[in-house]
Amino acid sequence: MGCIQSFRQLCDYPKNTNVHISFPAVCFVWQTAMIILFGIFIRYNEESDPHWVEYKKAKNLSDLDNDFYFRYPSFQDVHVMIFIGFGFLMTFLKRYSFGAVGFNFLIAAFGIQWALLMQGWFHSLDAEGKIRIGVENLINADFCVASCLIAYGAVLGKVSNVQLLVLTLFGVTLFAVDEYIIVSVIHARDAGGSMSIHTFGAYYGLCISWMLYRPNLNQSSRLQGSVYHSDVFAMIGTLFLWMFWPSFNSAISDHGDGQHRAVINTYLALASTVLTCMAISSLFNKHGKLDMVHIQNSTLAGGVAVGTAAEFMLMPYGALIVGFCCGIISTLGYIYLTPFMEKHLKIQDTCGIHNLHAMPGVIGGIVGAITAASASKSVYGEEGLINTFDFEGKFKDVVPTQQGGYQAAGLCVALCFGVGGGILVGCILRLPIWGDPADDNCFNDEAYWELPEDEEVVSPVLHYNNHMQNKDVAESHFTMEQT
Repeated sequence: MGCIQSFRQLCDYPKNTNVHISFPAVCFVWQTAMIILFGIFIRYNEESDPHWVEYKKAKNLSDLDNDFYFRYPSFQDVHVMIFIGFGFLMTFLKRYSFGAVGFNFLIAAFGIQWALLMQGWFHSLDAEGKIRIGVENLINADFCVASCLIAYGAVLGKVSNVQLLVLTLFGVTLFAVDEYIIVSVIHARDAGGSMSIHTFGAYYGLCISWMLYRPNLNQSSRLQGSVYHSDVFAMIGTLFLWMFWPSFNSAISDHGDGQHRAVINTYLALASTVLTCMAISSLFNKHGKLDMVHIQNSTLAGGVAVGTAAEFMLMPYGALIVGFCCGIISTLGYIYLTPFMEKHLKIQDTCGIHNLHAMPGVIGGIVGAITAASASKSVYGEEGLINTFDFEGKFKDVVPTQQGGYQAAGLCVALCFGVGGGILVGCILRLPIWGDPADDNCFNDEAYWELPEDEEVVSPVLHYNNHMQNKDVAESHFTMEQT
């Protein structure tokens, strides 16, 4: 801890948000690199290539067997979640709506390109050294980006656009390695990404926030809250995420019963979470009133927690139990854990991702391990057991109890990559070269966006001077009227 504190002090410096050169340079250079790398490595797969006509004849297939018709509706739903759901969920800050939606757009647009390359090198590289991509690759790229958007929630309003691009570059890279180890090496099943997406993304963001701790952040407290209309916009993001989360958890599940079961389990877990979230929010607030922060976030926790076990035989009542528990835990996290973490652990978690993604993600990993370990032929059937857990090839002799161990190991890997990667990237982002805002100018769109004149955020000094001037004018008018 002493070393971390010394490093923070070493990197303390006067802030300058002028990114006039650095931001365009990074965008142009990295986009040029993407074009070159895509030209070298990326090609269409057999289902998106013109040779599909010959391929389907040789395999005795029809156009309806093309994966596009099966996956594209799910891809659309996931894509909406990434660009609208996550973006609008973070618009709750009164003066940071441009940054919430705009930088979300930036992260996602860069991240999906880098993710197609990183995940392709691990999963889709053919004998010719080319990455063959189709609609499923696009879904997986969106999943990868989701982990970076989760991490963004922890540092929302406190970093520059250049820092966010660096966060995404390293986040996508770490995610691709983390996912490869969990899914391909350990052989854990994680259809909805409770471990690989939510647990990794949340702890990655939390550790970055810990490294970027600002002891004087209270200087921006005037901008850290919400207003009525900003909470309404954030609720739009919540509703998009809530409605499309069944697609998120089932998008890459097996055709047929696996995907069908994942939708049902997610649907029920989300419904259960809403009731318990509202109950706890009302119970712990004065006069039984509801807190919109809880409703915007904790109502989604069930979708996170059921992700790993979404395609398992969790059973409908089991999905309701998972949602029930997560609604309680997540809401209590916003009430008690978030203030505790900021005060004692020095983690300033703007969006409360620890409550929405980290804790439910860990719960999801544990639920997945228990559900897998308790699987049996009497419940799944012999073929169903093989198909659900992919007991084929070198894993054909694996039994459910072993699979439960693999699931637990996958959760540990996600935690290690999230914490270790977050500390490493946090050290890089702490360096005095990125143009991040000063402590008294966080959560403020004015630092990086051109604002309409009537919406510009004035400084506290100017605000005070205007207030005193108006006060003097009013007193003068009052004196003249009295006379």
